[in-house]
Amino acid sequence: MTALLLGGGAIGGSPIFVRLSEVGPMATAFWRVALALIPLVAWSWLRNWPASDKRPQQFSDYAMLILPGVFLAIDLAAWHLALTMTSVANATLLANLAPVFVTLAGWALFRAPVSGVFVAGLATAIAGVVILKGGPTALAGGDVLGDGIAVVAAMFYAGYILAIGKLRSRFDTNRIMIWSTASAAVCMLPITLVAEPSLFPASAFGWAMVFGLAFVSHAGGQVAITYALAYLPAAFSSLTLLLQPVVAAILAWVLLSEPVGLNQAIGGAIVLVGILIARRG
Repeated sequence: MTALLLGGGAIGGSPIFVRLSEVGPMATAFWRVALALIPLVAWSWLRNWPASDKRPQQFSDYAMLILPGVFLAIDLAAWHLALTMTSVANATLLANLAPVFVTLAGWALFRAPVSGVFVAGLATAIAGVVILKGGPTALAGGDVLGDGIAVVAAMFYAGYILAIGKLRSRFDTNRIMIWSTASAAVCMLPITLVAEPSLFPASAFGWAMVFGLAFVSHAGGQVAITYALAYLPAAFSSLTLLLQPVVAAILAWVLLSEPVGLNQAIGGAIVLVGILIARRG
């Protein structure tokens, strides 16, 4: 549970890094996964693989290790594209609907039990995000196509979480993260080269932002969540996505001097209450 919360908090800082990045959204997403391979590979060299970890033996094993990265690349590309097409409030909220898709897919595909208490907690947390983003009226000015792309991002992040959850019963956290992160980087590179005029940051500050995004939000946050998925249900673990706007609002207040209004404070508190309710379920 501690790893899950720390992971959610670390990923919650990603909008700050993205906002301060000197390169475009697709290039930022590429560096997020490409640079994250540095600490992941270094860690695998510095330690011995645990006895419980299994090496991939056949083609299906390699395919399953690559699949989460494909899902993550599509999620990142769709979310960053949605940010340019619809309102930030709509893109953030709709991309944060991944827990709904994780719950539905887990029940439909794997017959994972879903309690009424968990559903109530999920609904409460989503309501908190709506309030945090300014309420229903703040979501009325978006673009329909952009909103749809944000929903696609949520669906593929749900696929990422479910795939990671299934892999954790067989493979070590670091092995899963190296394979999925590398495959995400391979998928993001051609998208970036086509969509972005510039791939490289122009200053040391720009490099610091993409390194921070890679090391803190991905190598830190995603590793912690992947570790937790061996011990907690995927549906509940996906709720950490709803911590992101709360953490982002706090960091924007501290680092960027953006004011935190009453709606944001109340919405953030409701998100936390919803997660606590879901935990009891």
